[in-house]
Amino acid sequence: MKALVERLKDRPFTILGINSDYKGDLEKINAMLKEQGIPWPQVIDGTTSGPIATKWNIRGWPTIFVLDANGVIRFRDARGAELGKAVDELLKETGEKRTY
Repeated sequence: MKALVERLKDRPFTILGINSDYKGDLEKINAMLKEQGIPWPQVIDGTTSGPIATKWNIRGWPTIFVLDANGVIRFRDARGAELGKAVDELLKETGEKRTY
């Protein structure tokens, strides 16, 4: 994920984390994000049964959703090269050049 963020830093791309750690304790979450070097924004869901996890039927962490430019979920749980290809496919749809 970190490599993907770095490679696409000047492209129309973002990662948003839905964080269910530490019962929403911001101090602990921020320390963990800093320790792990995670630069992307986080939404704090509070627990693994928080409102986002429940509505999106998240049962395992991390669950990865790849949304297109219209906010439609196009891929779920793509990882590694598969994730890069999924993102490239969506960037191509917006007229961006292949990056992977």
